Amino acid sequence: MQTRKLARDGLTVPEVGLGCWQLGGGWGDHWDNDIAQQTLAQAYATGVRFIDTADVYGDGASERSIGQFLTSHKDLTVATKLGRGAIYPDGYSREAVRTATQRSLERLGVDKLDLTQLHCVPPAVLKDGKIFDWMRELRDDGLITRFGASVESVEEGLLCLEQEGMTSLQIIFNIFRQKPLAELLPQAKEKGVGIIVRLPLASGLLSGKMTRATTFKPDDHRNFNRDGQQFNVGETFAGLEFATGVDLAQEIAALVPAGMSMPQMALRWILDHDAVSVIIPGASSPAQVLSNAGAAALAPLPAELHDKLAALYRDKIHAAIRGPY
Repeated sequence: MQTRKLARDGLTVPEVGLGCWQLGGGWGDHWDNDIAQQTLAQAYATGVRFIDTADVYGDGASERSIGQFLTSHKDLTVATKLGRGAIYPDGYSREAVRTATQRSLERLGVDKLDLTQLHCVPPAVLKDGKIFDWMRELRDDGLITRFGASVESVEEGLLCLEQEGMTSLQIIFNIFRQKPLAELLPQAKEKGVGIIVRLPLASGLLSGKMTRATTFKPDDHRNFNRDGQQFNVGETFAGLEFATGVDLAQEIAALVPAGMSMPQMALRWILDHDAVSVIIPGASSPAQVLSNAGAAALAPLPAELHDKLAALYRDKIHAAIRGPY
């Protein structure tokens, strides 16, 4: 698998990583550590060496499963996140951030975090700026090697780019959400800040397998947050109303080149932008890992196809996206 630069210190990562929100459960399913270990093993076998998690995924279960895997696989770069859970939305303090970091260290079974990221903290906290001082302190104290931020909007991303020491931004960027192309990606590239892309398949819409009749389990965010009832609507179906998203996905499916699956085309579209460091599609089974990793081996999409997808976004998609963007 090809690698790309993530950090100014020379850290490189494979183009395709693994997002671990639903690694062994979640999205309506009970956490299953056996599935988590199998999925991690398949990802490792395909060349994945970058995995992204958070302290709140599975209420810590994701970090614990990864920690178990790390005991026999030392060459992984693990990115985790803090800032949701108990301290959200107004419990941010130096002590709370440090405690969250120490608990992640314990669950992962490591002495130092490779990369820790602010997890979609409120814009007011980013503007205040003290939380970045606390992150720099964690770095200087040797608890973390690098820090970054996972953000909801271009505005939040631009705020973070003003901070000294930022390694990376994690953003939602896919065929449905092309706004970062105009300003955020060029500025990040200029400043040497890596881009980690989450939700590259828009909660499964860009798998091409959903219809208007598709249903989800009660505890799946695609059921309880489809209109932003629990957290930012952009985290679910890229902020599109579900039926609208299904219809638009069908239009995109008609453009998939021969010999390529729709998810692979969607992932390849992201990789065709050189400001992107790594994409982190999720996987709840080993089979999904194989399909996702295959995108890295594909040739870039034709310019004509990029033009068609840009026009579809401009003419039909952009106005339909809801929530901060």
